[in-house]
Amino acid sequence: MAKKKKYIDVMDTTFRDGFQSVFGGRVLMEDFLPAVEAAKEAGITHFEFGGGARFQSLFFYLQENAFEMMDKFRETVGPEANLQTLARGINTVMLDTGSREMIDLHAKLFKKHGTTTIRNFDALNDVDNLAYSAECIKNHGLKHEVVVTIMDLPPGCHGAHDAPFYEKVLRRILDSGLPFDSVCFKDASGTSNPNKVYETIKMARKLLPEGTHLRLHTHETAGVSVACYLAALEAGVDGIDMAAHPVSGGTSQPDILTMLHATKGGDYDLGGLELEKILEYEEVLADCLKDYFIPPEATQVSPLIPFSPMPGGALTANTQMMRDSGILHKYPEVIRAMQEVVEKGGYGTSVTPVSQFYWQQAFNNVMFGPWKKIAPGYGRMVLGYFGKTPAEPDPEVVRIAAEQLKLEPTKENPLDIADRDETKSIAYWRKVLEEEGLEATEENIFIAASCDKKGIAFLKGESPLMVRKKGLMEEETKKEGGSMSKATGVYTVVVDGQKFKVEVAEGDADIVVQEVKQETSKPAPAPESEVPAENAPGMTEVTAQVPGNVWKIVKNPGDSVEEGEVIMILEAMKMEIDVPSPKAGTIAKINVTTNQAVTEGQVLALVE
Repeated sequence: MAKKKKYIDVMDTTFRDGFQSVFGGRVLMEDFLPAVEAAKEAGITHFEFGGGARFQSLFFYLQENAFEMMDKFRETVGPEANLQTLARGINTVMLDTGSREMIDLHAKLFKKHGTTTIRNFDALNDVDNLAYSAECIKNHGLKHEVVVTIMDLPPGCHGAHDAPFYEKVLRRILDSGLPFDSVCFKDASGTSNPNKVYETIKMARKLLPEGTHLRLHTHETAGVSVACYLAALEAGVDGIDMAAHPVSGGTSQPDILTMLHATKGGDYDLGGLELEKILEYEEVLADCLKDYFIPPEATQVSPLIPFSPMPGGALTANTQMMRDSGILHKYPEVIRAMQEVVEKGGYGTSVTPVSQFYWQQAFNNVMFGPWKKIAPGYGRMVLGYFGKTPAEPDPEVVRIAAEQLKLEPTKENPLDIADRDETKSIAYWRKVLEEEGLEATEENIFIAASCDKKGIAFLKGESPLMVRKKGLMEEETKKEGGSMSKATGVYTVVVDGQKFKVEVAEGDADIVVQEVKQETSKPAPAPESEVPAENAPGMTEVTAQVPGNVWKIVKNPGDSVEEGEVIMILEAMKMEIDVPSPKAGTIAKINVTTNQAVTEGQVLALVE
């Protein structure tokens, strides 16, 4: 008699983490719903379908309502499917701490719009940050999957993120009494090594009450995801997460077919799934996504990620922004700068929002000089405004952050701080909606609170559509006088930060590739409307230090300014970048408008 195989629950992450890891979340609902139907036909009953960064990305880039998308998804898969979302503890689906009433509203609305289970994590592994959100999730009739966030520390770093550290976190979860239905160890950067995964799952299996559902989530970014899943299976895990091609592997989860192959002949039944049916589903998905531009970095395994743990979902979202801003050649420098940022930041797990804090600070260290400009999120983290970091942050970095942000270090409960903030209240956002002439439904209140000005823009029908489809990219290129097809001539391209001159010809003609000597980048030429400083005696140029968009103009021509006073604010890499006056004087000219894209070195204003 054949030995009965252990049933392993499979969650298909394609439509949340897969989309986030490959496309920065930018996939339109109409395009992927046929693939959801195909997944259902293939026998998949557990999906990650929303939350995390996929919530905001719909409002920011797709002109779609995330709640409506969730309703359509539920309608497609039927009432019995386990539909799961991702929440960040006291942040829920926001990048900043929510008030208690917003955290409760998050659980209420996600239940209303089809969610079965909420996977709930805190990037600092501060269990106090999970307690209230867990209570809200259970109060609204949802299943709560509590998370321990994991990664490997960069080489030479010690003090957290080993099996004994995770045991302490898990014991604190159990001792706190917070309610949960399952436990997940989540590695957003995919950097945990298989031996540590085995020891961690083995420890958790012994520590947790008998029958507790135990899961592992990881990414292929560092190339060890399959080995980690096999180690977790051997150690006694009950569930794993996988994605479908073409949004599997690389920065995403390992492919369902790959894991079915890896476990062939073993003691595990992966969700009762069959190779042929999954293959059919993946063929439908590939057809649905055939017109989407897949960034090369999304399909690659990076041996550098264990040195600078960057989550797959954040990696591609950030490289997309760098690509939009024309500074993708800076990517290797930013990745290299992350190790120091992680080490000095107190070893919070590299997962949203902490991964974004790490990225922003590494970006600032590259663009402005090491520790010359503290990213607001990173600074508030080391100062204690998001809870307690696993290890003490570097004292000098804490000092610099306090000085630049004009904040004192704190050990106060972040929820108490948020509750005192009027702009995080339901009443505040109801008033904003009413002033904008918008209906103050609970959904609209939450959209506005979680997406701020971009949420209001969406509700007013003013948000942009930013989808990278090959057809749309071809049209844009043709409008600019170029062409993506039948393009001949000599071009300069940048590959991994190096410039090459490439001669392109049609047919079978030979091509010539020559490395171009790197030159110091020069500021883009000023628009014709600008007055060059050399033609305006006594004028001082105020230039953009980084590429971005003009978010807010604070000063107008004729206004007086002090040295260092903010003239305008740029938005770059999800950060607000102050543009200060280099001297005391009077604003002579503002050369840009709100929402205008600007390049590094562009003259933004003149001061006399």
